[in-house]
Amino acid sequence: MSELIKLVESDNAGRRTNFPDFQSGDTVNVHVKIREGNKERIQVFQGTVIQRRNPNSNGETFTVRKISNGIGVERIFPILSPNVDKIELVRLGKVRRARLFYLRGRQGKAARIKERKPKAVQA
Repeated sequence: MSELIKLVESDNAGRRTNFPDFQSGDTVNVHVKIREGNKERIQVFQGTVIQRRNPNSNGETFTVRKISNGIGVERIFPILSPNVDKIELVRLGKVRRARLFYLRGRQGKAARIKERKPKAVQA
């Protein structure tokens, strides 16, 4: 039984390295596989990450929020889902908390997040 668990965890560790290191406040493009009948296509969902739950576990999820036609849309994605094709980091956000639920009550300029400078690589 433990061999099976180790096999699954090692497989998931390999999949986890394919994704960029992102946190709440960051803007990401999530490429999601959509199945329509017997066809499959990829749809991009771009928005702000408002939370990450259960970090570094097999059940890790992240919530992405965007405004579409004046209406807030949130989607929860499991990190290890086969439907998540890839995650692209668009913009780094500078925030002071891990859960950004206060964005739900804000619109327009009040919902802006400052940009964070990427960490400098030390030689």
